[in-house]
Amino acid sequence: MQPTERPVESQRSDVRPRVSERTMLHDVLRDQVERGQTKSDIVLQSVQRLLRRGAITNLSKMLGRMHPADIAKAVNHLSSPKEKREVFELVRRESKRGQVLSELDGESIQEVLLDLLHSDVAWLLKDLGPDDVAYILGFLPEGRGKEILTLMRVEDSTEVEDILKYAKDTAGGIMTTEFFSLSENTTAQEAIRRLQHATDAEMVFYIYVTDNDNHLVGVLSLRQLLIVRPATPLKNIMACDVLSVAVDMDQEEVARQVARYNLLAIPVVEKDGTLVGIITVDDVVDVIREEATEDMLKMAGAIEEEPASKSSSLGSAKLRLPWLFTNLVGSLLSGLILWYFRYTIQEMVAIVSFIPVIAAMGGNVGLQSSTLIIRGLATGLVELTDVWTVFFREVKIGLLMGLACGLMLIVVGWGLGQGFLGIVVGASLMIAFLVSTSMATIMPIVLKQMGVDPAVAAGPFVTTANDITGITIYLTLATIFLDYLR
Repeated sequence: MQPTERPVESQRSDVRPRVSERTMLHDVLRDQVERGQTKSDIVLQSVQRLLRRGAITNLSKMLGRMHPADIAKAVNHLSSPKEKREVFELVRRESKRGQVLSELDGESIQEVLLDLLHSDVAWLLKDLGPDDVAYILGFLPEGRGKEILTLMRVEDSTEVEDILKYAKDTAGGIMTTEFFSLSENTTAQEAIRRLQHATDAEMVFYIYVTDNDNHLVGVLSLRQLLIVRPATPLKNIMACDVLSVAVDMDQEEVARQVARYNLLAIPVVEKDGTLVGIITVDDVVDVIREEATEDMLKMAGAIEEEPASKSSSLGSAKLRLPWLFTNLVGSLLSGLILWYFRYTIQEMVAIVSFIPVIAAMGGNVGLQSSTLIIRGLATGLVELTDVWTVFFREVKIGLLMGLACGLMLIVVGWGLGQGFLGIVVGASLMIAFLVSTSMATIMPIVLKQMGVDPAVAAGPFVTTANDITGITIYLTLATIFLDYLR
């Protein structure tokens, strides 16, 4: 009996340390999260640590338990192309490696595929959807992309080529051609049978109905198939009022429509109504993130560049300098205004004390208003027909804020023994707030009507313009009432 019991004891002793190690790992992760580190930070640190130690086996096991999106994020943030390729090659199974590839940014895609043969790349892409393949090939040299396409299955390469012929930021550029559609004469019973065998369709949220010429004529939900008689043709139960987008529609407008109508997918059609693809909600989320990033960069007076950890200092400086020159010109104009009113300042030096207040407050109020308007235009909450309603609303808000801040400055002026100067400063701030909110509200809407991206209006131009007007208003009032200020 004893010999047979010992293996059991030894087996139990083997299990206990594993449970203990797992528990300890969870405790460590929980402690790191409590210290403010995100899951991505922890994963990246773990990958970097294992790479430095050369613990390839442990790193491979770790990658095997990770989601492709988490692996891709870690690879994107690794510092050297060699590390990126090493981690990418440790991902087991070509299908998972292809999914990781579809989640990488453009630079990382180029780096991990640099030394791979065209045939190896084609093998990695074989299980991906045509939209993902088009995304990946879009970052490779045109000649190499064509070579890889020739090595793929004819039907797959044709679908990818159909997507690549459209611009990246249009509906055609982000759609997938793997969708489920049926003829309008198909019966409900036949539709269910074909649905059961539709393994190639990416996401069957809706059934799109077409006529004999493949024109989109209707749509129905899966539930509708289950509550009608089996012999009922689809044209008798479909909804004819189908929401669709044109292949050349901007991706931002596509995302806006999906969000407005709470859709899980939206069909893409040619000008003649031919159904060519669909855009699913997961792609729309990516578009919203890209457009939000682009707008934030423009509002900050910058344009899109490589990540901060990867871009060269000289390249980044060249991209940002044009916007800074705009700010520089505005600052020089402010200096000229101060020089123009130099005699007023000489007569009453205390005027200088409040110039930074007027400039900063006016610029900040204008930036607040323009940011809200731009966001409203981007999300569809503000339409061009709402221009006057929005304008008067922002003017009222500017007046209320100006009254509150102006009264505070009047009190400050009296406290410093400069009672009338406080009144001038307070009045200047109220007027500056009205002008700032008016300019910041009208400018994005005017640019929108001119076909210019309104996000540019919230950058240094608006801030600098409001600084100039605020200082001008303040010094003009001070000059008018100079006799009372002495």
